[in-house]
Amino acid sequence: MSRIAKDPVIIPESVTVTTEGNTLNFKGPKGELSLDIHESVSFSIDDSNIQVIWKSSDDAAMAGTMRALINNYVLGVSEGYSKTITLNGVGYRAKVQGKKIELTLGFSHPVEYVLPENVEAKSENQTEFSLSSNNKQVLGQVCAEIRSFRPPEPYKGKGVFVDGEHIVRKERKKAAAVG
Repeated sequence: MSRIAKDPVIIPESVTVTTEGNTLNFKGPKGELSLDIHESVSFSIDDSNIQVIWKSSDDAAMAGTMRALINNYVLGVSEGYSKTITLNGVGYRAKVQGKKIELTLGFSHPVEYVLPENVEAKSENQTEFSLSSNNKQVLGQVCAEIRSFRPPEPYKGKGVFVDGEHIVRKERKKAAAVG
């Protein structure tokens, strides 16, 4: 049995939820999103909450997943999500230009990354910028793609760090004594 799916999703006053068949549409101050509900799960909408209902015990895991997705969408359209990306390394810089981020990461060429339509970037300084969106999954995917250009490495601590990510530093390898 899914413990997560038993809890109802509370809908804030600023969010309106409408249904079209097996699709939930969310509208709030941060935008609009729609979610297709899996066929093995149903839902009921009361005055201020959504309850996920599963048909058999085999569907309990999917019910927990759908409840978590519904909660993410409600939080996304009401409050939104944001992540901070920090560049650590000599000469590593980022320049935000509208929907494009130009990254200088030690390659022979600058790396240009074009943001999806519902993700916004704001530059704090040359080595730090923040991304915000109403869709948690898209925001996480964008951060993962930017991080993949230069993942943090454990010897010098250089790379692209997402949300204060910490890596364990390693000691360099020592040459064996020849004797």
